[in-house]
Amino acid sequence: MNPTPQNGTAIRPRWRRSIQNAFLAALLGSGCAAGPDYKKPVSAVPPEWGWKVAQPADPALRSDWWQLFEDPVLNDLEARATQANPGLQVAVARVDQSRAIARLDASEFFPQISFNPSVTYFQTAPTAWVYPLQKTATTLPLDLSYEVDLWGKVRRSLESARSEAQANVADYYQVLLTLHGDVAVNYFLLRQLDSQTALLREILAVREKCIQLITERFASGLTSKMDLDRDLVELAHARNGVEEIERQRDELQHALAVLCGEPAGAFRIPPAPLRNVLPSIPMGLPSTLLERRPDVAEAERRMAAANAQIGVAKAAFFPAIALTGAAGYSSFEASSLLNWESRFFQFGPSMSLPLLNGGRLKSQISGARAAYRAACADYRAQVLKAFQEVTDSIVSQQSYGQQSATQAEAVAATEHLAGLSQERYQSGLINYLEVLDSKRIQLQTQFQWVQLQALQWVATVHLVKALGGGFEAQILESKTMAQPLPDALPPGKKP
Repeated sequence: MNPTPQNGTAIRPRWRRSIQNAFLAALLGSGCAAGPDYKKPVSAVPPEWGWKVAQPADPALRSDWWQLFEDPVLNDLEARATQANPGLQVAVARVDQSRAIARLDASEFFPQISFNPSVTYFQTAPTAWVYPLQKTATTLPLDLSYEVDLWGKVRRSLESARSEAQANVADYYQVLLTLHGDVAVNYFLLRQLDSQTALLREILAVREKCIQLITERFASGLTSKMDLDRDLVELAHARNGVEEIERQRDELQHALAVLCGEPAGAFRIPPAPLRNVLPSIPMGLPSTLLERRPDVAEAERRMAAANAQIGVAKAAFFPAIALTGAAGYSSFEASSLLNWESRFFQFGPSMSLPLLNGGRLKSQISGARAAYRAACADYRAQVLKAFQEVTDSIVSQQSYGQQSATQAEAVAATEHLAGLSQERYQSGLINYLEVLDSKRIQLQTQFQWVQLQALQWVATVHLVKALGGGFEAQILESKTMAQPLPDALPPGKKP
């Protein structure tokens, strides 16, 4: 004879067998997942690409690529921008948000247990067959719920969430690369204006000497009023040029202040000339370009996330199996609530199968497939954009380099011309106005040379950005859920 149910021994084998059977069904069904498995796309390098293949000894770009320019002021600006730029802090917050969503999806793999005590008052009306009842039921249950992931819905959701988190990490690195590039570009343009301002002030000094001499010649009747007026106009243009360049410098200084997350009014960068030594940028292999571009990595991860969403939509067609249970104490008397006889236990599976939904599930699959096609097209567009930007940057750098070299020859010629004019003046063959005119031509040629040099530096920065700035796609394959973002914020600070 079986023991009585009151001692609790007769029901134990039954609920144990129920739990074992339920988890066995979950284990048998866990090997399949609805939807297509994701495969990374293989993108071939375009033939006859047009850039020099790197030698094995060539160094690779580092994440702190601006150190190649060996400018301590630029290094300081990049560090300040990394610590305080608001746009970068937004990207960090988005990464934290996507990681939290991925952890939320991962929690669906585990049973949910909650404590839900309740006190319920019962009162029934008297009838011919039932006496009136007035009772208060007190219940102290632990409720359990667990959805068995037979069709891989939870797995696909987690796969999509992880891919989205990785995409946001890649987006962070793209924002970081863009930020560092903008700081470098604005800084080199600022140094261009510093060099040009010095040249303009020399040109202005030459113009003022010319006006002084022409005024004296006009007073002596050796020249006409037309020559004097023409030189006065050129003097006014030179003064306006100095004012315009100073205005442009203030705007660039304010732009750098915003990039560094600081007030524009109190931000100052001391003037200094543009450096002449341009660093050599390690190009690397064309085949590795797609692994060194954060925007390409982001598009690829979003494509993986969209692919997983197809599986989530397909899994909605199949029955959802859930295991539910409750255990605790329940009694109509508070004094006997915690007695052994007041215990209760229930456990069992439940199933939900969609039968009629007006085409909602089919529409979800169609939408998921359309989103995946859009993500594929966006990935292909990013790949084409990557190769285009590298090509454009190489062409710009080479073109500005050739123009700068040609202009350097012109600078050397004008310096020689100015020297000859000085010698001829000292020999009494020409007047001093011709000496000043030669000096003015020399300074204007140097002015244009500085501009071409700055454009070459800017093209170099654009080339670094086009090459990915030292980013490596392998960083996304590590533990994205817990991986910290380097150089995102100062220690101990949160956006």
